[in-house]
Amino acid sequence: MNYWLIKSEPFKYSWEQFEKDQQTFWDGVRNYQARNNLREMKFGDLCLFYHSNEGKEVVGIAEVIKESYQDPTTTDSRWVVVDVRPHSKLKNTVTLSQMKSDERLSHMGLVKQPRLSVIKLTAQEFETVLEMSNNAQ
Repeated sequence: MNYWLIKSEPFKYSWEQFEKDQQTFWDGVRNYQARNNLREMKFGDLCLFYHSNEGKEVVGIAEVIKESYQDPTTTDSRWVVVDVRPHSKLKNTVTLSQMKSDERLSHMGLVKQPRLSVIKLTAQEFETVLEMSNNAQ
Protein backbone atom coordinates (compact mmCIF):
# COMPACT_ATOMS: atom_id res chain seq x y z
CA MET A 1 0.00 0.00 0.00
CA ASN A 2 1.10 3.54 -0.76
CA TYR A 3 0.25 6.71 1.12
CA TRP A 4 -0.52 10.17 -0.23
CA LEU A 5 -1.58 13.65 0.74
CA ILE A 6 -4.20 15.37 -1.41
CA LYS A 7 -5.02 19.04 -1.07
CA SER A 8 -8.25 20.93 -1.51
CA GLU A 9 -9.17 24.48 -0.73
CA PRO A 10 -12.14 24.09 1.63
CA PHE A 11 -14.16 26.83 -0.07
CA LYS A 12 -13.90 24.82 -3.32
CA TYR A 13 -14.27 21.29 -1.94
CA SER A 14 -14.29 20.66 1.80
CA TRP A 15 -14.05 17.48 3.81
CA GLU A 16 -17.67 18.05 4.84
CA GLN A 17 -18.79 18.11 1.20
CA PHE A 18 -16.66 15.03 0.50
CA GLU A 19 -18.45 13.16 3.30
CA LYS A 20 -21.83 14.21 1.90
CA ASP A 21 -20.87 13.10 -1.62
CA GLN A 22 -19.41 9.79 -0.34
CA GLN A 23 -17.00 9.69 -3.30
CA THR A 24 -15.57 11.93 -5.99
CA PHE A 25 -12.98 12.01 -8.72
CA TRP A 26 -9.89 14.03 -7.81
CA ASP A 27 -9.62 16.54 -10.66
CA GLY A 28 -8.09 19.88 -11.49
CA VAL A 29 -4.48 18.72 -11.21
CA ARG A 30 -2.41 20.64 -13.77
CA ASN A 31 1.09 20.02 -12.50
CA TYR A 32 3.11 17.21 -14.07
CA GLN A 33 4.62 15.93 -10.83
CA ALA A 34 1.20 15.86 -9.13
CA ARG A 35 -0.27 14.19 -12.23
CA ASN A 36 2.45 11.53 -12.12
CA ASN A 37 1.58 10.93 -8.48
CA LEU A 38 -2.08 10.42 -9.43
CA ARG A 39 -0.96 7.87 -12.04
CA GLU A 40 0.93 5.95 -9.32
CA MET A 41 -2.07 5.66 -7.01
CA LYS A 42 -3.48 2.16 -6.61
CA PHE A 43 -6.82 0.83 -5.43
CA GLY A 44 -6.86 0.81 -1.62
CA ASP A 45 -4.12 3.41 -1.14
CA LEU A 46 -4.83 5.88 1.65
CA CYS A 47 -4.60 9.66 1.35
CA LEU A 48 -4.46 12.37 3.97
CA PHE A 49 -7.07 15.00 3.04
CA TYR A 50 -5.54 18.44 3.56
CA HIS A 51 -7.40 21.76 3.61
CA SER A 52 -5.05 24.20 1.89
CA ASN A 53 -4.97 28.01 1.99
CA GLU A 54 -7.73 28.20 4.60
CA GLY A 55 -7.13 26.10 7.68
CA LYS A 56 -3.89 24.53 6.43
CA GLU A 57 -4.58 21.26 8.20
CA VAL A 58 -5.09 17.56 7.63
CA VAL A 59 -8.74 16.83 8.39
CA GLY A 60 -9.37 13.26 7.24
CA ILE A 61 -8.31 10.13 5.41
CA ALA A 62 -9.51 9.22 1.92
CA GLU A 63 -9.20 5.89 0.11
CA VAL A 64 -8.47 5.38 -3.58
CA ILE A 65 -11.33 3.37 -5.09
CA LYS A 66 -10.49 3.70 -8.80
CA GLU A 67 -7.07 4.08 -10.36
CA SER A 68 -6.16 6.85 -12.80
CA TYR A 69 -8.19 7.56 -15.91
CA GLN A 70 -8.73 10.49 -18.31
CA ASP A 71 -9.83 13.66 -16.49
CA PRO A 72 -13.45 14.15 -17.58
CA THR A 73 -13.20 17.92 -17.08
CA THR A 74 -10.82 18.33 -20.03
CA THR A 75 -10.21 16.87 -23.48
CA ASP A 76 -6.45 17.17 -22.95
CA SER A 77 -5.24 13.57 -22.64
CA ARG A 78 -2.27 14.57 -20.47
CA TRP A 79 -4.46 14.96 -17.36
CA VAL A 80 -5.90 12.20 -15.19
CA VAL A 81 -8.06 11.73 -12.10
CA VAL A 82 -8.56 9.01 -9.50
CA ASP A 83 -11.74 8.22 -7.60
CA VAL A 84 -11.60 8.53 -3.82
CA ARG A 85 -14.04 8.04 -0.95
CA PRO A 86 -13.94 9.14 2.68
CA HIS A 87 -12.28 6.58 4.94
CA SER A 88 -12.38 8.43 8.28
CA LYS A 89 -12.35 11.89 9.79
CA LEU A 90 -9.41 12.67 12.06
CA LYS A 91 -10.19 12.94 15.77
CA ASN A 92 -8.08 16.11 15.84
CA THR A 93 -6.88 18.05 12.82
CA VAL A 94 -3.13 18.36 12.31
CA THR A 95 -1.98 21.79 11.20
CA LEU A 96 0.85 22.63 8.86
CA SER A 97 2.68 24.39 11.70
CA GLN A 98 2.43 21.24 13.85
CA MET A 99 3.84 19.14 11.01
CA LYS A 100 6.66 21.62 10.36
CA SER A 101 7.63 21.57 14.02
CA ASP A 102 7.88 17.75 14.20
CA GLU A 103 11.39 16.58 13.29
CA ARG A 104 10.00 13.24 12.04
CA LEU A 105 8.25 15.14 9.23
CA SER A 106 11.15 17.40 8.22
CA HIS A 107 11.50 15.62 4.85
CA MET A 108 7.77 15.37 4.14
CA GLY A 109 6.73 16.66 0.72
CA LEU A 110 4.25 19.08 2.26
CA VAL A 111 7.15 20.74 4.08
CA LYS A 112 9.62 20.55 1.17
CA GLN A 113 7.24 21.26 -1.75
CA PRO A 114 4.27 23.05 -0.19
CA ARG A 115 2.67 24.05 -3.50
CA LEU A 116 2.37 20.48 -4.85
CA SER A 117 -1.27 19.32 -4.71
CA VAL A 118 -0.74 15.53 -4.66
CA ILE A 119 2.18 14.36 -2.55
CA LYS A 120 3.56 10.87 -1.94
CA LEU A 121 4.13 10.03 1.73
CA THR A 122 6.16 7.39 3.45
CA ALA A 123 4.34 4.98 5.76
CA GLN A 124 6.20 6.62 8.67
CA GLU A 125 4.99 10.11 7.67
CA PHE A 126 1.42 8.87 7.35
CA GLU A 127 1.53 7.13 10.74
CA THR A 128 3.17 10.17 12.38
CA VAL A 129 0.33 12.44 11.25
CA LEU A 130 -2.22 9.91 12.51
CA GLU A 131 -0.39 9.72 15.83
CA MET A 132 -0.43 13.52 16.07
CA SER A 133 -4.20 13.46 15.51
CA ASN A 134 -4.80 10.65 18.03
CA ASN A 135 -5.93 8.39 15.14
CA ALA A 136 -3.00 5.95 15.25
CA GLN A 137 -3.93 2.73 13.44
